[in-house]
Amino acid sequence: MDEEFAAYVAQRHLRLCRMAYLLARDWGTAEDLVQTALAKAWVAWRRIEGNPDPYVYRIIVNTHASWWRRRWRREVPAESVPETADTRDRAAEVDDRTALWSAIGTLSPRQRAVIVLHYFEGRTLTQVADIVGCSLGAVKSQLSRALTRLRVDPDIQTMNLERVQR
Repeated sequence: MDEEFAAYVAQRHLRLCRMAYLLARDWGTAEDLVQTALAKAWVAWRRIEGNPDPYVYRIIVNTHASWWRRRWRREVPAESVPETADTRDRAAEVDDRTALWSAIGTLSPRQRAVIVLHYFEGRTLTQVADIVGCSLGAVKSQLSRALTRLRVDPDIQTMNLERVQR
């Protein structure tokens, strides 16, 4: 069991962190989410049948939702202003990504989870339903509502999505 769990963590840790980052939009929080999820998965490891991914992803999504409810939503201090060595003007690209993440940040935790799992993780709607722990119809409904909210966001309507995808 120890070897199986260690192999799973070694193989999936980076992908889990990336998914958690897309939910939380902060690397520190993402790493905390993954650590919490893996600790919970370790306790239940003997009971997990088949592929452990849906179980671990569900833990991450649920933990993020519970943390999001308690989170302080004001300014976040930084030690210093980041400098870039790149001489190209990336202001428009940064503005577009910032607008996109701001818009995604306004979604409910479940809508954000569905968007991240489906579009950024490439999960099917059935897999998303398993991870989030709801019916396929509920996932479709949440996805539809999230996309509707994103489509009417004035900042997203004016952005160049090709720059965001790079």
